[in-house]
Amino acid sequence: MAKHHQTFICQSCGAVYNRWKGKCEACGGWNTVVEETGAAHPMVGPAATRPSRAKGRVFKLEGLAGATSEAPRTPTGIAELDRVTGGGFVRGSVILIGGDPGIGKSTLLMQASAALAAAGQRVAYISGEEAIAQVRLRAERLGLGHAPVELAAETNVEDIVATLSQGRPPVLAIIDSIQTMWTETVESAPGTVTQVRGSAQALIRFAKTQGTSVILVGHVTKDGQIAGPRVVEHMVDAVVSFEGDPGHHFRILRAMKNRFGPTDEIGVFEMTDRGLAEVPNPSELFLAGRDQGTAGTAVFAGMEGTRPLLVEIQALVAPTSLGTPRRAVVGWDPNRLSMVLAVLEAHGGLKLGMHDIYLNVAGGLRITEPAADLAAAAALVSSLTGAPLPPDTVYFGEVGLSGAIRPVAHAQARLKEAAKLGFSSAVAPNLRGEKGERPLPGASSIGHITDLIAGIATSRPRAAMRAR
Repeated sequence: MAKHHQTFICQSCGAVYNRWKGKCEACGGWNTVVEETGAAHPMVGPAATRPSRAKGRVFKLEGLAGATSEAPRTPTGIAELDRVTGGGFVRGSVILIGGDPGIGKSTLLMQASAALAAAGQRVAYISGEEAIAQVRLRAERLGLGHAPVELAAETNVEDIVATLSQGRPPVLAIIDSIQTMWTETVESAPGTVTQVRGSAQALIRFAKTQGTSVILVGHVTKDGQIAGPRVVEHMVDAVVSFEGDPGHHFRILRAMKNRFGPTDEIGVFEMTDRGLAEVPNPSELFLAGRDQGTAGTAVFAGMEGTRPLLVEIQALVAPTSLGTPRRAVVGWDPNRLSMVLAVLEAHGGLKLGMHDIYLNVAGGLRITEPAADLAAAAALVSSLTGAPLPPDTVYFGEVGLSGAIRPVAHAQARLKEAAKLGFSSAVAPNLRGEKGERPLPGASSIGHITDLIAGIATSRPRAAMRAR
């Protein structure tokens, strides 16, 4: 008879304790340690009582160069999805996708399943949260009711693996969601750390042995992180996040980890009444409807993975009567805003200590690269002076603590994207010319930016902006 043991496991990070704790010592979460009872693995025991194992085969890397020069991929035909995955699903790979409830994860996966099934591939969609009739109803709403996709409503991992192993192995298997799955080898409730880890391990083993691409849908916590132990993110081959603002109609598919393709790649979709539609040029979407004559707005030429992306950064600097001015940021790192404000005061000669600062990335996009420092600084100075920036100019560059503007990567790709959309000039660090040409002049310090914007503000004296 299997030996039963009791352990206490943190449901946030997976840390194991031999007694209950109110606060997890690993992640610092309160009331996350839960008692779980599991059976010992049948292979656990003295070495003399274990069954003998066959020795594994060892291969030389040089002998596999010709046979595995490139991992075989299965493109879905959805260009934005294939961009994020690196050109399609790699056979035998496991992808973990997370996103807020109702953001469109199931819709995207249903469209990808229907596209592969229409091409003659075997595709299985396993739902642990909905009945088969509910899944079919969503497919009919998307106009995919006649797609030859195999549907199942099951939560037992052993039954799922046994069913998928019958006949021709499927090219793609979607598990929606991993938190609802359970395995017979663990005596815990579905959704616990032990069950999620055990279920994911069984599905990963099936994917590697059968060559099936498996997509695991994961829930997210209130702070936007994928729920469950972080060890699952290390087990899978790719981690993809589906982001979006409920107030906007577009969605962003972002790759945070990918063993078979580039990371930080994004795919942009637009939510319509017929499902998710691809956005081939997201810069036009993010810049649509911008007010070109308003002070406090700057167009940032950014990079998301290998794709240049233009987005508008909005700033509002308003006097305050409060003792502690407010700093509100949407779509950017608040710590970088504090750094840019400190540099503007120390090296730009501005007085921002008695002003409320509001910064927003238009369209709901979240920017993480430091190249947005210069665009944010320009928008802040423009709002403080009341001088609108030139509508045909883009900004990008990293601001150092010394006030210097540091160069960033992919400058030529940013400029080409800006020129494609009609922008004729750019304020950026000193750029090196292509093919041995001489360097292009650019901004060298934050003081140069303040002087440049002060020259634009011809309707008011310069002393209104500069600190005395």
